[in-house]
Amino acid sequence: MNREEKNEMIATIEEMLNNNNNFYLADISGLNAEQNSALRRLCYKREVSLKVVKNTLLKKAFEKNETDFTELYNVLSGNTSIMQSEAANTAAKVIKEFRKKNDKPILKAAYLEEALYIGDENLSTLADLKSKEELIGDIITLLQSPAKNVISSLQSSGNKLAGIISTLEKNKN
Repeated sequence: MNREEKNEMIATIEEMLNNNNNFYLADISGLNAEQNSALRRLCYKREVSLKVVKNTLLKKAFEKNETDFTELYNVLSGNTSIMQSEAANTAAKVIKEFRKKNDKPILKAAYLEEALYIGDENLSTLADLKSKEELIGDIITLLQSPAKNVISSLQSSGNKLAGIISTLEKNKN
């Protein structure tokens, strides 16, 4: 890889960092060709991009970025792949699902909405995070719930009130 190709790769990585609020760094070394293809197919199905990068180029892209990624420098050793998707938890779910049958990928680190998670022990936590759309759905459900309860109470008490009035009318006669 010549200098121009390296600079293009750094620019590509830097653009990815600027355009996305989340990415995962994973180690996929040791996967055979069949496992690697299966992982890439799973990523494609779940709309997760997977790109193997050189650590030195990734570090240079981190250095050029406005965000402080110095905490991630320690994980830049060995094989490193960048995984990213629209939803913050999708890549973690892909890793977790793929590891049901394989030992890899190993989560090195994750950057989600300005928060850093370093180490594979964070994988379950990251996979359980709710996406923005799921949170909005939960909020809407919670907001609708009290209104539904009020309407239900009014309807049921209206029926009770009508029953009481009709009973009183019958008792007068």
